[in-house]
Amino acid sequence: MKTLKQYLIEAQENGRAIAHFNVANSDMILGIFAGAKKVSEEYGENIPVIIGFSEGERDAMGVIQSVDYITSLRNEHDYPIFTNADHTYSVQRTCEAIDAGFDMVIYDGNKVSHEENLEHTKAVVAYRDKVNPDCLVEAEFGFIGGGSDIKDAVPEGVSEETMTKPEEAKAFVDATGIDLLAPSVGNVHGMVKSGNPALNPGRVADILAATKIPLVLHGGSGSTDEDFKAVIAAGISVIHISTELRVAYRKGIEDAFAEDPDQLAPYRYLNQAKTNVMLKVEDRMRLFWGLK
Repeated sequence: MKTLKQYLIEAQENGRAIAHFNVANSDMILGIFAGAKKVSEEYGENIPVIIGFSEGERDAMGVIQSVDYITSLRNEHDYPIFTNADHTYSVQRTCEAIDAGFDMVIYDGNKVSHEENLEHTKAVVAYRDKVNPDCLVEAEFGFIGGGSDIKDAVPEGVSEETMTKPEEAKAFVDATGIDLLAPSVGNVHGMVKSGNPALNPGRVADILAATKIPLVLHGGSGSTDEDFKAVIAAGISVIHISTELRVAYRKGIEDAFAEDPDQLAPYRYLNQAKTNVMLKVEDRMRLFWGLK
């Protein structure tokens, strides 16, 4: 099987993006995997997918257990499903994920100074090089808010003026040696009730030209199909979806109890939640892989 790095290179070369879905339990994983396999069968070739575990999600499932679960699916089905330790806010916990065998980790230094962000990111890369050279290191550079929730308004501080600047992105990449960069290009974490801001494909293209490494779009939930297509064409190689899955999952549980309020068996009232996740995954993977 190809490595995640090889899949990223191919996605970039072919104008496609790998879908990245965040999870907090095994039901969400199984829903994602079912959706990924269905789209792959339609396509006639296995399409890679990344399963993201933020710090809180890793705590819910277990750091090593998260890796073991995905690895077991990969090995049993010979399917390119990969793990990412998403949004990690300390060097210690990022290195913990590297030790656990994640295919990819993200050190998020947006809560510290620029100088600390540089220092911490370099420390993560150095540790990766020593312990697990195959693990990819990503960093978020540029403010896009936080939280996989539904927001009343665009977070304060997210604007065209605060988008990631290509020359600053290049300096950061050159100084740290990261493998992937998640910039601010009009995207926001979570979903905005009145509608997410428009994405900026021109800024994506400029950052890609400057950094020459794969770019990741965080906060994909709530963006339009047209915006997704535009930023993929401009050079986005991975797109994160979290809030949309949480909304779909919760609605499935609500619908199950509305239909059968006395149901006590989790595997029964979670069936619709898993199905909702699967359908959302199918839609996003078809779009990101250029199939719709």
